[in-house]
Amino acid sequence: MRMIFVNLPVADLQASTAFYTALGFTRNPNFSDGTASCMIVSEQIYVMLLTHEKFKGFINGEIADPKRTKEVLNCLSASGRDEVDGFKAKALAAGGPNGNPIWKWVPCTAAASKTRTAMSGKSCIWTCLPADGLRHL
Repeated sequence: MRMIFVNLPVADLQASTAFYTALGFTRNPNFSDGTASCMIVSEQIYVMLLTHEKFKGFINGEIADPKRTKEVLNCLSASGRDEVDGFKAKALAAGGPNGNPIWKWVPCTAAASKTRTAMSGKSCIWTCLPADGLRHL
């Protein structure tokens, strides 16, 4: 079984871990320490929150400035509009930005890439971070 590890540089590891925990994800202590938090999204998907120093150890060049550029578009599957609204409410309650980000509920087949997905018929949460990124990141 193939697994996906999304690695994100964060300015405040503790606050970012608290934010992802508030969204309902679990921290895996076996792959977490003072420089990283491994957040379990599913059996196959993990978000690795890494301090800037830790993240720099894996890359050449600089970390993207979230005030000037975007590096990623996140899409999460959902069973329907109620689940999308519930997830958005959790994100806002945990300190996520309100106003600037775009929260869209769209069929996965209407994805930004216009590519049909294997999840045809399911719902998606499309999020775009504001210019300054998430407050906690």
